[in-house]
Amino acid sequence: MNRTVHFASDNYASVHPEIMAALAQANAGHDVAYGADAATAAFDAAIASTFGDQALGFPVFNGTGANIVSLMALSPRWGGIVASEHAHINVDENGAPERVGGLKILPLPSTDGRISADQLARYAGDLGDEHRAQPVVLSVTQSTELGTVYSLEQMAELTYAAHELGMRVHLDGARIANAAAALGVSLREATAGADVLSFGGTKNGAMLGEAVVVLAEDLRDSLAHDLPYLRKQTMQLGSKMRYVSTQLTTLLTATDLAGDALWLRNARHANAMATRLRAALAPLEAAGALRFTQDTESNAVFVELPQASADAVRADFRFYDWQPGATPGTVEARWMCAWDTTAEDVDGFTAAVTRALEAAPAGSR
Repeated sequence: MNRTVHFASDNYASVHPEIMAALAQANAGHDVAYGADAATAAFDAAIASTFGDQALGFPVFNGTGANIVSLMALSPRWGGIVASEHAHINVDENGAPERVGGLKILPLPSTDGRISADQLARYAGDLGDEHRAQPVVLSVTQSTELGTVYSLEQMAELTYAAHELGMRVHLDGARIANAAAALGVSLREATAGADVLSFGGTKNGAMLGEAVVVLAEDLRDSLAHDLPYLRKQTMQLGSKMRYVSTQLTTLLTATDLAGDALWLRNARHANAMATRLRAALAPLEAAGALRFTQDTESNAVFVELPQASADAVRADFRFYDWQPGATPGTVEARWMCAWDTTAEDVDGFTAAVTRALEAAPAGSR
């Protein structure tokens, strides 16, 4: 069977063999439903080992579910969620925070996916105003929707500023593994003061499943009580939870001979393939045939190129147009690498991009 390769999303990737093997092992006989099983007990231990003894993990089905459950746990019904205008919760979850959670998103402008601590002042004046949604939670995405990564210093400044304003901090960690790999730090260090984390597995080699992780020690007792009810109410409680728990535990604990966990191996490789992709196309940028629009800091490459060239490449490789380009006839595209992207995949893709750009009419470049 020919292997199909795309650069649209790390969600397109296959399931890592180590996770498939762990699932097969978990698929033996009966076990207690709704999380009272041995695999979920192992997941609980893995969360404590990874994020600290104060941490609690709650497996859920998907990233939107993890975000909504996290935000509802942190906010009263009159709460507002401050986030980048590019945040997944703002543009790609079909209004779920508002419709399901009853929470208003309060967006902040960003040119590179990141927001800064001084931008929080934009909504700080609304605190105490009964006519305004109260900005009680800051949601930060790491790595960002534009493939950039907050430094540890930037994250610390953001979380400190939010806490000083009395806000809690939610970290959308759909790609937290890629950020930690890029920074060369542990997953715990990469959270840098966040109170609750949406921990992503699907984009990093899992079949399905994410987790809500309570990080703040002062929230442990209250959210240990509240989150089981929120998870059930939002339809994120799996009866056969052992299958989700097994995947996440494998990501966190399965190590190679060098002692590197699976989450790190997968993320590091995806990042490296994005770096390879950008490096291979750098001469085309120097020649004026395309333009990189964001720094390549994780596993995403953002690029502006002629629409006709993008469409020609898409005949063989799927990827998404992000938005119209800065000049007529161009488009900004997003090219994502995954844990299973190979060097040969990247080389084949860059060859296709090169051919498409060379065939483009001179006036379109």
